Amino acid sequence: MIYIFLSICCSVFVSILLKLAKRYSIDASQAIVWNYSIAALLTWIIFRPGMESLQLSSYPLYLSLGILLPLLFLILAASIRYSGIVRTDIAQRLSLFIPIVAAFLLFSESLSTLKITGISIGFAAIICSIPWQKKEDKKSSNTAWIYLLLVFMGLGIIDILFKQLAQNKSTPFTSTLFLVFCIAFILSISVLLYFFITKKKRFSWKNFFSGMILGIANFGNILFYIKAHQSLSNDPSIVFSAMNIGVIIMGSLVGILIFKEKLSKLNYVGIFLALLSVFVISMV
Repeated sequence: MIYIFLSICCSVFVSILLKLAKRYSIDASQAIVWNYSIAALLTWIIFRPGMESLQLSSYPLYLSLGILLPLLFLILAASIRYSGIVRTDIAQRLSLFIPIVAAFLLFSESLSTLKITGISIGFAAIICSIPWQKKEDKKSSNTAWIYLLLVFMGLGIIDILFKQLAQNKSTPFTSTLFLVFCIAFILSISVLLYFFITKKKRFSWKNFFSGMILGIANFGNILFYIKAHQSLSNDPSIVFSAMNIGVIIMGSLVGILIFKEKLSKLNYVGIFLALLSVFVISMV
């Protein structure tokens, strides 16, 4: 269980870093770029992925993920800024319902009563988690809603793409991950260099080192999650449920106790429903 705990800590730590970016005048977009360089480097050092197993037919999926990952990281940073850690973590965890629905609609999997119940509770949790504001804060509320929705949909789509790649048993997951990290870094650093050349942004060592820390936490989340599945190979549902429930609980505690995020009674109901929905889905 120690690997699950460490993965949860790394996941929430990523949210904390993105939350602190504005406070310490860190350019989140630059930090996200450098994050992928260290994530790719650590993947290569620790896993030594074999690139010869990668198949040409899967490259459109690799490219799609390489584009979506840094783009979603930016959306995630904006969501944490406008909606807070608590609500954003809930949106992240509930995104698992998109691949579940896709499995039913696209891959002809059976839809059980438990799946329908879990999905229904999950959508109720999303509605309850929306940061409804008073009329004078209507603009902020609309912005928060949009980013939460994008986090929910974006992570769900990324999960579907990774599941498609996982169907190819001849290609190790670590090889796929390394290539996706490299594509994400190459594309995002190209955009960043353009901003440097046009002087719309300036290089900062603070942003660089922040990106290094972010990359270590991002990689740690994935590493310990893989280790948890390896150590509990006969109980994948335990890893899945403990990880998702743990992130919601720890993220909520950090947001409420450390960052003093204000939640309504309806938002607390959303947290409870999110935990319940993840638990129900883990029983499928």
